[in-house]
Amino acid sequence: MSIFTTLANAWKVPDIRKKIIFTLLMMVVFRLGCAIPIPGIDRTILTQLFEGNESGLFGLFDLFSGGSFSNFTIFALSITPYITASIILQLLTIAIPALEALAREGLEGRKKIVRYTRYLTVVLALIQAIGLTVGLFNQAVVDRSVFSFIVIILILTAGTAFLMWLGEQINEYGIGNGISLIIFAGIVARIPSAISMLRIALKEGTLSFLTFILFVVFAFAVLVGIIMVQQGARKIPVQYAKRVVGRKMYGGQSTHIPIKVNQAGVIPVIFGMALLQFPLTITYFCPGTGFADFITKWLSPSGNPGVWIYGILNFALIMFFTYFYTAITFNPADVAYNMKANGGFIPGIRPGMPTVEYLTKVMMRITFVGAVFLSVVSTLPTVVDYFINVNIRFGGTSLLIAVGVGLDLMKQIENQLVMRNYSGFLK
Repeated sequence: MSIFTTLANAWKVPDIRKKIIFTLLMMVVFRLGCAIPIPGIDRTILTQLFEGNESGLFGLFDLFSGGSFSNFTIFALSITPYITASIILQLLTIAIPALEALAREGLEGRKKIVRYTRYLTVVLALIQAIGLTVGLFNQAVVDRSVFSFIVIILILTAGTAFLMWLGEQINEYGIGNGISLIIFAGIVARIPSAISMLRIALKEGTLSFLTFILFVVFAFAVLVGIIMVQQGARKIPVQYAKRVVGRKMYGGQSTHIPIKVNQAGVIPVIFGMALLQFPLTITYFCPGTGFADFITKWLSPSGNPGVWIYGILNFALIMFFTYFYTAITFNPADVAYNMKANGGFIPGIRPGMPTVEYLTKVMMRITFVGAVFLSVVSTLPTVVDYFINVNIRFGGTSLLIAVGVGLDLMKQIENQLVMRNYSGFLK
């Protein structure tokens, strides 16, 4: 069944239709906020700050904000402080026993962690707002009074807090993951401008028709690859032994443990990009210096041989962070313990340490495929863009996020339809 048929069936169900409409309205609110500028900012100076500087860590911020960062609107910080806070709490849960115990308390424990994430989000947003207002965008502030700086900082912080609330409203009353959909909307909003840039390049002759065709074929191949890998998983069979409790018999059924090829998602790409592009970000504050020239030549995706060094380092960092983050999110020892506690076992594998070793071996092998995939998808567009010289600012990271969120949204819609005897199109 096609995606359009699935959406048509979902639209016929009143409660799903309400959720879809609510989600779309929230996306409209988000895009309207992206167009509301921060007061007291000189737009001419703002344009000069970002002219020719699409790379660097700020390029990642601009990606997540749908262009709000470079335009310095009320949603300039976007939802990145929330993402950072979530990652920090997730890492601290592994390092701090108290948080680890809290995470295992079930629903109530998760509620407390979510509350801590909200508080940390506001703190991080406030710190970033101060840094941007006093630092990067300092030249663009018209009124140099303390009150003006405080107002700008509070608006930026409130914008992030509002987006966090917007995402939670989508989670409760809409459909899909609210935070992911906000990022998705920001990325998709850049597609018209990317198409316009390609059209202008074709019209002006800076991009040949043959190169354009090859670019489209390459983009389509990357898109298909992303969908296949995002859907790919290794299903490890699990058999549960029969047991009698009172007068009832439990267990005896067969199931499986799905280990996704891309278990880490897009997090390794973000980590790798943040580290690798940090030197490029420094060049914003010291343009025209020897340091900036060195970084542009040797570590910038627009430099030569910088594009090759950048690509190799990007590949290596993503490989490392994929293994690192997968090891955090998937613990073979915990899986083996829970399986053994419930009378489950992998056919042909003894419970206990042999199961842990088997799961670890499978995870390491399948993670290698996911790591190579993430590295190639993230690095190849940078190299291709260097040779065709068309900066559409819609690379592998954008596609990874957009496709992942889109597939997750369709799965949630299909789960709603399955309860009403409709079949979906994702098999």
